Amino acid sequence: NLLKILDDDEYYDITIEVGNDPYVNIFRAHKVILYYRSPYLRRILSTNKKKDDKALIHHIKLPNILPEIFQIIL
Repeated sequence: NLLKILDDDEYYDITIEVGNDPYVNIFRAHKVILYYRSPYLRRILSTNKKKDDKALIHHIKLPNILPEIFQIIL
């Protein structure tokens, strides 16, 4: 089932730090899913071009989004 990918904590390739102290949550995710599910995250990830088959972005900080809201978006 493809929905299980959203809950996969083992094979993620990006972390997203959401919120401000003390309400920060770190989400593990898959770049390809974020790219196709969110135009906003697509813009962020599109600035990340591959060089020598190594992705440049492995962590994104989104301090202006509440963790509870990001969970819904994700």
